Amino acid sequence: MLQNSKAFSGFAVDDLQRAKDFYGETLGLRVTERYGLLTLHLAGGTDVLVYPKDNHTPATFTILNFPVDDIDGAVTGLTERGVSFERYDGFEQDEKGITRGQGPDIAWFTDPAGNVLSVLQEK
Repeated sequence: MLQNSKAFSGFAVDDLQRAKDFYGETLGLRVTERYGLLTLHLAGGTDVLVYPKDNHTPATFTILNFPVDDIDGAVTGLTERGVSFERYDGFEQDEKGITRGQGPDIAWFTDPAGNVLSVLQEK
């Protein structure tokens, strides 16, 4: 029944304007706004809906992963744009916050609503 439907994912934020600024300006994604909702237009033609929720609780898991060719360059560039990288117990992370050698190299950060995102580099 739904095999030909162009499905898309979505997640909540507590402040739509802050999300628009973060995803559009800080991360450099193409963002459109319609009906009081944001759409993130990701590489490869993927769209993700971002919607406001007054009693928003941040996701406790990674909601978006951004594969990159150079994780060190991506972390440095994002840090220069004001992004702070998270540190998690149980993961050995270097001075930049990158976990290496336990699957893809990965570094986690959050959006202004506290949702977890990552950049990762597959080997």
